[in-house]
This record gives sequence, C-alpha cells and structure tokens, in this order.
Amino acid sequence: MIGLLIYEDNDSLRDSVSNLVTLSKDLLLLGAFPRADQIADQFAHFQPDVILMDIEMPGINGIEAVKRVRRVDKKVHIIMLTVFDDNQHVLDAICAGASGYLLKKHISDRLPDAIHQVIAGEPPMSPGIARMIISGMHQSQTTPTPNDYKLSTREIEILTQLSKGKSIKQMAADLSISIDTVRTHTKNIYEKLQVHTQTEAVSKAINEKLV
Repeated sequence: MIGLLIYEDNDSLRDSVSNLVTLSKDLLLLGAFPRADQIADQFAHFQPDVILMDIEMPGINGIEAVKRVRRVDKKVHIIMLTVFDDNQHVLDAICAGASGYLLKKHISDRLPDAIHQVIAGEPPMSPGIARMIISGMHQSQTTPTPNDYKLSTREIEILTQLSKGKSIKQMAADLSISIDTVRTHTKNIYEKLQVHTQTEAVSKAINEKLV
C-alpha cells in the first residue's frame, strides 16, 4: 500500500481527493488537512510515501511546506496540486524539492496514475517547467564543477532527455531502447549524482554543466 497525506484548503476538493484515494485498492489515506502549519510533526507521525500538496494555502504555503519536509527527508515523493502548470509558483515548488505536479482539473482521472508514476521514478513535469528550470540555472552565478560522476555516453543522453522534460516512454522511443532500460539508466544516474528525484538530477546536471 502507498500511504498518502493530503494538504488542500478547499474543503470540497480535499474531500474529493480523499475519496479517490480511499476508493483506490493500493492507496492508503493517512490524513487530509486544510493547512500545512504542522506538517513537520504530521510527517514524522504518519511517515507517508507520497504527499499531495496544494500550492496556495492559508498559513504557510505549499512551497514553504515542501522546504520543511525536505529538511528532514529527501526521499518522500511530493506532488503539487495546482490550477496552472506553467507559472513561477510551480517552478519555485519544484526547485524547493517537489517531485512534480498535477493540474487540479485532471485530478479525477489522473491522480492514481500520477502517484504510481512518481513512485516509479517518473515524476510529472512538463517541458515548459523543465525549460524554466534550465533558464533559471543558466542565469545563476554558480561556478560549474568538473564531471566526476563517471556518467556513460548513454547516461548523458538520458540525462539530457530528462532535462527536456521527456517521459520514460518518450525517451525509450527517441533512443530506440526499452522502457526498462531507460529506468535502469535513470536509476544509475540518480546513484552517480547522489540525488533522489528527476528535479534534483536536472538541477544538478544544468548547474554543473553535465548536459
């Protein structure tokens, strides 16, 4: 079972998402809250596998909530719930450590798939957001470091595809390899870069000019 916490201040939407999770045979609702002020304590108590996080909430917003979780845990999957996909708030959330995001209008038909995607290491992130991350990294003044990660030519290709926001299926088709092969290369990339998510891998790759 995949344990979830939900943070959403809209009562109706929070109830709808809770019901979707409850009706899914392999998802377990651990808690649903209208605010994230106590997220550190709630996270420690429930130990979820996935957090569904609204961006705009009273009290601390979703971006700050992601930062608080990442201070104590780098591996839990955090999916942002948002109305618009190509905006600064989504970018800020991903840069803070969110795994990806899901448009609220797609929750009813895509939520279980999005959760399974993120668990499988394929977090949802549009090409538009990937481009915004790349643009932001190119504008930073961070000094690049040498590539000491022993990445193979194929792994560099996969990493480049990841930086463009490509899905595992798209990468497999573009590179004429199997989906399992892409997943294996992606896992190896994460291990070599010492990261846990696609966002962290892309950020590190662009920041250190690996792609």
